[in-house]
Amino acid sequence: MRLFLICCLLSISFSASASQIALIIDDMGNTKQDAQAFTLPANVTFAILPNKPLSKTFSNRAAAQQREVILHMPMESLAGNNQEKNVLLSTMAPNQIVQTLKTALSTVPHAVGVNNHMGSRLTQLTLPMSVTMEFLSERGLFFVDSRTTRYSKAEIIAKKNGVLSTKRNVFIDHTPSLEQIDKQFNRLLSLSKKFGYAVGIAHPYPQTLEYLKTHLVTLQQHGITLVKMSDVVSSSASYAYHPKDKPEPISPAL
Repeated sequence: MRLFLICCLLSISFSASASQIALIIDDMGNTKQDAQAFTLPANVTFAILPNKPLSKTFSNRAAAQQREVILHMPMESLAGNNQEKNVLLSTMAPNQIVQTLKTALSTVPHAVGVNNHMGSRLTQLTLPMSVTMEFLSERGLFFVDSRTTRYSKAEIIAKKNGVLSTKRNVFIDHTPSLEQIDKQFNRLLSLSKKFGYAVGIAHPYPQTLEYLKTHLVTLQQHGITLVKMSDVVSSSASYAYHPKDKPEPISPAL
């Protein structure tokens, strides 16, 4: 009985110390102001929009910091408005999807993975997602489902194609007020303690960056480690549980 209790205590201790979060800053490369994000810890991943004047510059600068970069690939939304140019569309033939992905990747050098920008329509569709994941599999890129719809098939199809993948658990600044940022950040920490790891997505808003600069340095006090995105996608299959939290209400524009 005593040995059992010791094992339980060791297990609890290991679980607490092993909690991890991975954090992505989306929409990088739109403006020079986004460069403020480079002051965040190097384990924070940058999701860089393709075909922007700053796409290559930001990608190269991030690589110089040994920071991971992923392609923030525009995908068709349910609303169909406010979409980027060269977006992946449901009407595209497979060869068009592949060519669009190739062009996008060429503007974001050093990308080790991909996540979707918007995509509430496209990520629900089997054919375009299958073509996309076959492409990523061939190039050894991982995929993070931003989960802009609860009906997304992206993560499931990624795994079927042998693509290392995971999904977003928390949008930290979907409502970019400090009160909501704090609430969502703490939700991210709670999920990481409950499940061993959690993935957050934020944006390069000035208020978000200031908040993260202050609070990321306190993670060790919570028994949580900030890790690179590749660490999470590589190890997520080894966890007994994967976060099954319900997504926040998301605008159909995404």
